[in-house]
Amino acid sequence: MASPLTCFLAYPRNMPHLDVDGAQLYYETDGHISSPALLLLHAGIANLRMWDPQVPALATDHFVIRFDTRGYGQTNTEDVEFSNREDALDLLDHLGVQKATMVGCSRGGGIAIDLALEHPDRVAGLLTIGSGPSGFPELELTPEEDDLFDRLDVAFEAADWNTLYDLEVQLWCIGPTRNAADLDPGFVATAYALNRANIAHVAERPIPIPLEPPAYDRLGDITVPTMVTVGEQDLSAALTQYEYLRSAIPGADGATFRDSAHLPSVEHPEAFHMMLTDWLTRHKL
Repeated sequence: MASPLTCFLAYPRNMPHLDVDGAQLYYETDGHISSPALLLLHAGIANLRMWDPQVPALATDHFVIRFDTRGYGQTNTEDVEFSNREDALDLLDHLGVQKATMVGCSRGGGIAIDLALEHPDRVAGLLTIGSGPSGFPELELTPEEDDLFDRLDVAFEAADWNTLYDLEVQLWCIGPTRNAADLDPGFVATAYALNRANIAHVAERPIPIPLEPPAYDRLGDITVPTMVTVGEQDLSAALTQYEYLRSAIPGADGATFRDSAHLPSVEHPEAFHMMLTDWLTRHKL
């Protein structure tokens, strides 16, 4: 299992892309295609490199698929309407995968939930990290969170993208109640690198097509094995969404990660991997 110090790796030279409507999706696969498939969906403050610590071990007995969604990493997109769900399905179809277990962090977990509702025949299992369902009502912020969001708004209005992207890391990865100086410096450097890699996409304006109706009132329709996870130092909204997902998805398991905010799989890769592989084994996924 790789450490956070080696989490952010360079993209390989021969980069596979899949042409879809208005975009070229960058993707990677590891493991044998005959093994059970895992589709890893990255957070909105990262890209597919966030999964680097887990992939080598997972690929010993799974076919591991990951891609940069539009607006992230090495994917290129035009300013068109699109569906994150359809992009994911197009990739699975391209690879000849009929069904996969979805593992999604934050925004990626929201996509996975929507996909499980819109195309339940393509989803074998569902694991989310710090995610909420589409349509979840807006919640009141804590004073610390409110201050950081105000600073984000100022940077956005000034088009100060370097500051904006670094503030996003302070808010989500470090967390509103923690100090970066108290954390593993390798993790902190990795978190900043993962988000800064997306600055190249600030001018792109693809328009995501939301799930209708949204997932918020439909979670009872999810019947596949589900694990909901969160870092205990995550934002207050993420903690509330965690509790809601656990209660609303029938039979959902839950796990929390101490000393972690929004990216526990990056901050504590070994603990996350142990939880993930135990859950996959228990449900024969």
